[in-house]
Amino acid sequence: MIVDCAVYRDGRRTDGPRDLSEALAGARAAGGFVWIGLHEPTEDEFDHVTRVFGLHPLAVEDALNAHQRPKLEVYDDSLFLVFKPVVYESASDTVSSGEVMVFLGDAFVVTVRHGEGSPLASVRRRLEAEPELLAKGPTAVLYAIADATVDHYLDVATELATDLDELEAEVFSPTGGGTRHTASRIYTFKRQVLEFRRATGPLAPPMSRLADTGAPGSDVPFVNERARPFFGDVSDHLTRVNESVEGLDRLVSDILSAHLAQTSVRQNDDMRKISAWAAMAAIPTMIAGIYGMNFEHMPELHWLWSYPAVIALMAALEVLLYRTFKRRGWL
Repeated sequence: MIVDCAVYRDGRRTDGPRDLSEALAGARAAGGFVWIGLHEPTEDEFDHVTRVFGLHPLAVEDALNAHQRPKLEVYDDSLFLVFKPVVYESASDTVSSGEVMVFLGDAFVVTVRHGEGSPLASVRRRLEAEPELLAKGPTAVLYAIADATVDHYLDVATELATDLDELEAEVFSPTGGGTRHTASRIYTFKRQVLEFRRATGPLAPPMSRLADTGAPGSDVPFVNERARPFFGDVSDHLTRVNESVEGLDRLVSDILSAHLAQTSVRQNDDMRKISAWAAMAAIPTMIAGIYGMNFEHMPELHWLWSYPAVIALMAALEVLLYRTFKRRGWL
């Protein structure tokens, strides 16, 4: 459905015609632009927008189907960019992502939102409060969306770093590697990092292309050349985010390896203790088994001190084994 539709002239929102074709024609004539925002539109709802703004069918298909990687595609009449805003759920310590598709033309911006992780409402309010920036045209909208998305990436990276510190403290706690659910928590955290990485990693080449100045083949139509430094700033922030994600991924892998090593060592200790107690239990069992066979002719069978002597022998052997295992660290 259409969430918002407005015509902007000289950085200010105006009451334009309700018909999209008239609004676009008026915006082009007055040097303004149209910004229409949609949320999970159906094919029928998007068909009219496609015809009015002349959107490329391949980009329209991507916008309707969602589940796209961040990317930048250049068509004859428009640009098509995909962003994946992320949301950090503090209650469950999970990361979820949405999608924002941006169609950018000479006098229009069409944004298509999927999911809830979107900065568009706040972006529109911020731009409308800064007419000088909004007067830059569709490029200002694209920059604001990219800037808001990447800035939120930095916040999510900070939250994940805090969670990782807590997980690391649990794994290396004096209790010896946390609870039996620690491995599951580590794997779940790694999945969150992977989800985050899928949103941030593929966005780097589009941001670099928007920020690149003078490189062969780097010209991007419909983007103001003077906005390149601003996209360069966004690209720098995104680089910081990707470096943080790489660090989180490596560290969580190291923590998982350390936890598995701790678990293996603990299991070896347990097996040594079990083996030591089994060896100690085997001696009295063997002696009792021998003297429990009830043969008529057995050594010391009718000796007065046979019973206490056997008990004393078993006790002495048990003490000897216990001290031996204790000295070797098995008990």
